Amino acid sequence: MAENIFTITTGDTLMRQQYVDTFRRSEHLEPEKSLLAAILEDAVHEYRKYNRAHDVNGKSRFREAEKWIMRGRNDWIFSFDNVCDLLGLDPEYVRRGVRETQVRPVEEKKPVDRTEMHGRAA
Repeated sequence: MAENIFTITTGDTLMRQQYVDTFRRSEHLEPEKSLLAAILEDAVHEYRKYNRAHDVNGKSRFREAEKWIMRGRNDWIFSFDNVCDLLGLDPEYVRRGVRETQVRPVEEKKPVDRTEMHGRAA
C-alpha cells in the first residue's frame, strides 16, 4: 500500500522503510495524513521531473518545488519541515535524498501503449 505512494530516492532503502513504517502503524491513513503525503509526493515529483527542464514552465515548476523543499523554516503549517514532522519523517534526511536526484537523474517511465500490445497478441 504505502510503498507506492512516492519514492524519495531510488536507492535509499532506509528512508523508504522509515516512510513505510510510519504509515503501516494504522491500516487506513487519516484524511489529514493523506493530504500531507500528497503534498510531499507532489513536491518531490515536481522537483525530480523538472530539475533539468529547459523550458520556462518547467524551470518555474522546479524552482517552486525547490524553494518549498529547501526552505529551512517552519513558520507555516504546510511548510516542508512541518509536513515531514507530521508524517514522522526527518526533514533534513528527506532534503538530502531529494538533492541526490540532481546528481543522479531519475529515469522517466514511458507509458505503455495498450493498443500496440493488443495488436501483437492476435
